[in-house]
Amino acid sequence: MRSFLTALFVLITLIGFAQEPVVVKPRKSLLKSKEQKAKDLAKRAPMTSYRLITLERDTTFVDTSLTIKKEYEYNYLRKDNFGLLPFLNEGQTYTTLQYSLNQFAPFPEIGYKGKHFNYDQPNQIKYYSVATPLTDLYFKTVMEQGQSLDALLTVNTSEQFNFSLSYKGLRSLGKYINQLSSTGNFRFTTNYHTKSKRYLIYAHFTGQDFLNGENGGITTPEDFESKNADFKQRPRLEVYLNDAKSFLKGKRVFFDHHFRINPTQGNNNLYITHQFNFENKFFEYNQPTLASTIGDITVNRFGDSYASNGINDQVRYNRMYNKVGAIYENKTLGSFQFYLDDFRYNYYYNTVVLLENQAIPSSINDKINDFGAQYEYRKNKWKGKFSYTNSITNQSLSNLEGKLSYTFNAKNSIDFQYQNTNKLPDHLYNLHQSSFVAYNWFNNFKNEKINSIQVNANTQWASASLQVSNFDNFLFYSDDSVIENVQLISPKQYEKSIQYVSLKVNKEIKYWKLALDNTLLYQKVAQEDDVLNVPQIVTRNTLYFSGYFFTRALYLQTGVTYNYFTKYYANGYNPVITDFYSQNKQKIGDFANFDFFVNARVRQCRIFLKAEHFNSAWGSRNTFYSAPNYPYRDFIVRFGLVWNFFQ
Repeated sequence: MRSFLTALFVLITLIGFAQEPVVVKPRKSLLKSKEQKAKDLAKRAPMTSYRLITLERDTTFVDTSLTIKKEYEYNYLRKDNFGLLPFLNEGQTYTTLQYSLNQFAPFPEIGYKGKHFNYDQPNQIKYYSVATPLTDLYFKTVMEQGQSLDALLTVNTSEQFNFSLSYKGLRSLGKYINQLSSTGNFRFTTNYHTKSKRYLIYAHFTGQDFLNGENGGITTPEDFESKNADFKQRPRLEVYLNDAKSFLKGKRVFFDHHFRINPTQGNNNLYITHQFNFENKFFEYNQPTLASTIGDITVNRFGDSYASNGINDQVRYNRMYNKVGAIYENKTLGSFQFYLDDFRYNYYYNTVVLLENQAIPSSINDKINDFGAQYEYRKNKWKGKFSYTNSITNQSLSNLEGKLSYTFNAKNSIDFQYQNTNKLPDHLYNLHQSSFVAYNWFNNFKNEKINSIQVNANTQWASASLQVSNFDNFLFYSDDSVIENVQLISPKQYEKSIQYVSLKVNKEIKYWKLALDNTLLYQKVAQEDDVLNVPQIVTRNTLYFSGYFFTRALYLQTGVTYNYFTKYYANGYNPVITDFYSQNKQKIGDFANFDFFVNARVRQCRIFLKAEHFNSAWGSRNTFYSAPNYPYRDFIVRFGLVWNFFQ
C-alpha cells in the first residue's frame, strides 16, 4: 500500500508540473546574439538529432513514447526478456526458455554463463550523437531492501565529438535466506570523426561486477508447495547454503576506427580499419561453511572436499583481440573487406591439482590467427552482409554468416540469416579447479559445429520468425548425482546430432482504445537422448487500454499480461560454476503468471506501476519454479520510472 501511495503522489506531482501556467511573454530582443540563436535552435532540435549508434553502425533515435514495447523492456536487463525466466531475486540469473536466443561465436569464452546475462558485451554498447546534452534515468524498486538504478549522461562538445557516462547499479536483499544481489555496470563511450569524416573512431571502457548470494535452492520443496501459512515468511524455508556467494568482475578497453585513404569521399573509397579489444575477468566462488543441514541430516551439497571449510575457488581470464583490415567501397557494388585478426587468451588458476589418475594443469592459453572476408551491400530496398572467417594457425576454427533483407515498404520486410560455425569450446568445459573433489576436470573436447537458418518476416498483419538449427558435438553439463541432496555435475560432449526448430509469432489486435498483444513460441527438439530440453510452448498475451487524460497532459496505459510455458525438464542451476546442467528428475512449468500494470507518460517521463504475479496464491505449486529447487517469484508490487532530460 505504501508503494502504491508513493507512486500516486509522484504521478499527481508530475501532472501538476505538466500544466503550463499562463505567463506574460517578455519582449523579444530585436537583435539576438549568436549564442542565443544557437540555444533557440537547440531547443527546437528534432528527436532525430538524438541518435543511438551500434558497433555495426545501425542507427536508432531516442524514443520517449509509451508503448507496450516499453512495458516489456522495463526490467533489469532493459530489453524485452520474452523467453527468459527470472530467478527469485532481481539481479540473479535466468532460465532460458527460448533456446534460439543463444548466440554463437567461433572464439572460446570463459564460461560461467549464468553470470553473463547482464554483462555488457562489445556489440551491446551504444554510442551517441546528440544535439544537446541528454540524460536518461531508470529507477525501479526491488524485492527487499534496495533499488535498481540506471543513469546515463551523454554530451556532444561539437558535432564531431561525443562522450557518454553511464552506470547501472542494483542492490536487493531478496525474500529468501542468502539471496543478496549487488551489481554494477560502469560504461564510458566516446566517438569522434573529422569534418570530412575521413577518420572515425568508436571507443568504450567498461567496469562490471556481479555479487550474488548463492543459497543452492530450498531443501524441502514440500514445505513450499504445501501453502502452509507458517512458510509464507520465506526466510523460514531452509536452503542448502547459508553463506555461499559468487562474484564476477570484468574490465574492458575497446576501440574500433578506420581511415579513408582518398582525401574526399567519392564513388570509390578505400579504408584502413583496426579493432582492438582487451578484457580481463575474475571469478570467485566462496563458501565459508561446508556442511548443509536438512532437518536433522547434515550433507555436503557438492560432495567431498579437500577443505573442511572456507571454500574459495578463484579463476582469472585475460584476452586480447586485434583485427586489421582494408575496405574497398563502391557506391554501386557495395563494400568489400579483407582482414587478419589475432586472438590471445590466458585462462588460469594459481595451482596444479594432482588426482589419482589425472593432473589438472593450472592454465590453458593459446594464440589464434584468422583470415576473413566480408561483403556488404545496401541499396534501395536490399540490404545484405556476408562474411567468412577461417583460422590460419593450427586450430580448427571457422565461421560463415550471411544476412539478406528486403524491405517492401515501411510496414513489410523479410530477412534471411544463415550461420555455419566451427566453435572452440568455452574454457570452463575444458578446465576447472575446485576444493570440491568432483569439480576438478581437464578435457580436450572437439569443436562444436552449429548450422542454423533463420527467416524473419515483419508485416502489417503479424511478425514471425522461423529458425532451424543442427548441433554436432554439443557440449553440456550432465547431472551425475547418485545420492539424494548431493549435487554432482561434469561437462560432457554429445556425439550425436541434435536438431532444433522454433517458430515465434507476434500479432497485436487493436480496437478503439483497447489492444491485445500476443506472442507465441513453438519449439521442438529431435535427439536420441534428453540433452537439450526446452518447453514446447511459450506464450505471452497482454490485454491493455491506452488513452489521454487531463487535456492530453497525461497518457495512460493499463492492462494485464499473461505468461505461460508448458511443463518440461528445465535445466538445473549449479552455483559452483554458475551455470546450468541437463537433468531429467524434476519438471517445472504449466503455471499461469498474471501481471497487472498501470503506466503513464507525462512529457518525457514514463511512470511504471506493476502488481507482479498477483495470482501466485492460486492453484498448485508443485511446478511453480524457475529451476529445480528454486521457487518462482511471489506476488509483489513494484514501481519506478524512466525519465529523459533534454538540456
